Amino acid sequence: MHTISKKRLVEFWQVHRAAEKPLRIWCALSDKTDFESFAHLKKTFGRSVDKVGKFTVFDIGGNKFRLITVIHYNRRKIYIRDVLTHEEYGRKFRKNE
Repeated sequence: MHTISKKRLVEFWQVHRAAEKPLRIWCALSDKTDFESFAHLKKTFGRSVDKVGKFTVFDIGGNKFRLITVIHYNRRKIYIRDVLTHEEYGRKFRKNE
């Protein structure tokens, strides 16, 4: 899969140093796998990935961070929409209810 844009991940881990290693691991795994469907993604990431509306949300770093994406399986592209701390995600999620 091709991730667009990894720049958001780098900007996030420059502020949240604990996120760097788990985000790099996520990138390595995502880059080397062409996911065919959400079911295939779920087999790879298990309970750390969920569908939330039109977004695919990954729990990163033992549930400390959230990676919000839109995935186009047919194009083999993952679009990064946001990277948040668990707390930021909770505030934003409650705001959008």
